[in-house]
Order: sequence, then structure tokens, then C-alpha cells
Amino acid sequence: MKNALRLKPQVVIFLIATALTAAAQRSSLQIDPGRSTVEFTLDAALHAVHGTFHVKPSTLQFDPSSGQVSGEIAVDAKSGETGNSMRDRKMHRDVLESDRYPEISFRPDRVEGAVKKSGKSSLGVHGTFRLHDVNREITVPAEIEISGDRWTAMAHFTIPYQKWGLKNPSTLFLRVSESVQVELVAVGTVAQESASVP
Repeated sequence: MKNALRLKPQVVIFLIATALTAAAQRSSLQIDPGRSTVEFTLDAALHAVHGTFHVKPSTLQFDPSSGQVSGEIAVDAKSGETGNSMRDRKMHRDVLESDRYPEISFRPDRVEGAVKKSGKSSLGVHGTFRLHDVNREITVPAEIEISGDRWTAMAHFTIPYQKWGLKNPSTLFLRVSESVQVELVAVGTVAQESASVP
């Protein structure tokens, strides 16, 4: 029985090397800006204001063995529009100050929950949200789906924008919410890359 459990040294070395290689596999997630979207909703007294932003080319790196993430999702602040040119000018000039702060970004550092190699995974993504040149830590609930070399992430979260130093655009006759609802859909490709093993 004992002899049956013995493995040749070459086999043991092969198994260890295989395990180390599998653990060292990291994923590079490329974001396709043409298929990714950012939509926002700001509730007002009489109606809700809906708008969009354009996602910039972005890349994330994910280590499934540790749950660590690096890279960023960058958004073009100047691309924000609501379908009303007068309102958009006020938004860019008085609220976003997009000439001065042209980019909004989210830099994730870890995921909370397991990411399946294929199919859908529900998890939390922790990181730093940068808006108006102010960084704040947030955890974003997200659903990620991986199919072959394609991936899609959907996240819906709330930003209390005044905490980032933005002005509340309310007027005497129109009151708006102090928080904006954001919905992100990121689409792209996933590639495996081997990390260096010490």
C-alpha cells in the first residue's frame, strides 16, 4: 500500500510546477470603449435627468489567486451629455468643471467574492473613485460574466457627488437629489498572462 502512494521525483516536480503555473496565471482585461457605457440618473423635483459618458480605452489586471486587481476604468468627463445643450453647458461649467478636471476614473484594488472562470459571478469590487480631483474609497456591487475570451461587467452604484466637492445644481425653482445613480457596463476581451514565479 505504501509503495502505491509513492511518486517518482520527476512526477512530484511536474505536479508542483503545474500547480505554481496555474496559481501564477493572471488575467488582462481589455475594455472596449465602443461597446462600454456609463449612464447616470439625477433625480429632480419634477423629473429625472438622464445622461451618458464615454468610456476611454482602459485595461485591468486580475490575479484570481489573491483577488487583487490593478489598472483603471477611465471616463471622459467632457463627453457627459443629457440631451439638453443649455443644461449640459451648465453641468460642464459649474458642476463638473470638466475643462479643469477632464477625467473621471475608478481604480479597483481587490474583488470581494469568487470569480468563476466561465459564467456569471456576483461580487463586490473595492477601489478608489476619482472625481473632481478627489479620491475616495468605495465598494461597487458588480456582476461579471466571462465567456471564452470575452467578458462583461455590470455595476450600479450611488455617488453622493457633493462629498467629492461638486456643487449641487439646484435652483430656486428646481431641486435635485444630492446623489447621482451610476450604471456602468464594461465589455472587452480577457487574456491569460503568466506572472513570474520566484
